Amino acid sequence: MEPKAPRITDVARLAGVSTATVSRALSKPETVAESTRNTVIAAAEKAGYRVNLSARNLRRQRTGTIVVLVPNLGNPFFSEILAGIETALSKADFNMFVVDTKLVHVKPHLVSEYLHATRADGIIALDGSLPGEVLSAATSGNGAPPIIFACEWSPRGEFSSVRANNARGGELAISHLAGLGHRRIGMISGPKDNVLTLSRSAGVLARLDSLGLAFDPRHLFQGDFSLDAGARAALAWLELTDPPSALFCDSDQMAFGFISELARHGVPVPDEVSVVGFDDIAIASRYIPALTTLHQPRYRLGFSAAEMLLGHIRSTCSLAIETKILEVELIIRNSTSAPKS
Repeated sequence: MEPKAPRITDVARLAGVSTATVSRALSKPETVAESTRNTVIAAAEKAGYRVNLSARNLRRQRTGTIVVLVPNLGNPFFSEILAGIETALSKADFNMFVVDTKLVHVKPHLVSEYLHATRADGIIALDGSLPGEVLSAATSGNGAPPIIFACEWSPRGEFSSVRANNARGGELAISHLAGLGHRRIGMISGPKDNVLTLSRSAGVLARLDSLGLAFDPRHLFQGDFSLDAGARAALAWLELTDPPSALFCDSDQMAFGFISELARHGVPVPDEVSVVGFDDIAIASRYIPALTTLHQPRYRLGFSAAEMLLGHIRSTCSLAIETKILEVELIIRNSTSAPKS
């Protein structure tokens, strides 16, 4: 017969306090004197009583848990950002729990419930389109965990964030394509109201305007950062009588989808159309043709977001909203060339 698991009454007996005091010390440590709290924790350790939070973190009234909200874990774009977050958090002895928010837009209460259940010390959000009720629920009440946005950001601007210079990326892409001689430049954009789409589009349009180049609305292909969106844009491009000779894509994934679908129809890149991506994910340099793209320092972006969050957690007072912008770099490869004529 297996020995009985220790109970809260065993902890209370060893600590010499009531079960109610033990319960408060383990679930709401801020309501109990530090000496009593430490006595209860020591008794719990001795009894082998399992609690949801480690004894060491209870002493400092933290869970040691950071929740990272990711819009699509299947997207390889996020891997380096998560690696940067993990490095910074592990150095500070914090754990990272990753939540895919793909279904949150259908059932927003799921993330709110999860955040309260984990009692996270902080949240890093990589999804700028999270429903307002999720963020409100996560930050409601006393002692609510701080939220830092990474890569994307809240369009309302009420949270600190770390992100790439997206508008500058759009400008650099257009400067490169125009410098090659392209005059009909199109765009495969991300979701219509996404902050990345809006920022990159602003950079594209500003640079076209400064160069005296018009943008034809027929050359805008709406996407969602996915391979399929790029393939759909390629089919639409093939239907045009005067397609753009160059395209800027809001993500490498859409660029790959566009190039591969054109290849299926016998249209080579960059001979018939030049393509620029955004992100510089690992496969970009190995793709055929190797993709010209905007490199954003994703590892550093994740690391910086985690460091910013740790600063907010350690602070004894409310910190002002911060915005840290990391520069992007144009990486020129084989998917762009001068137009045929």
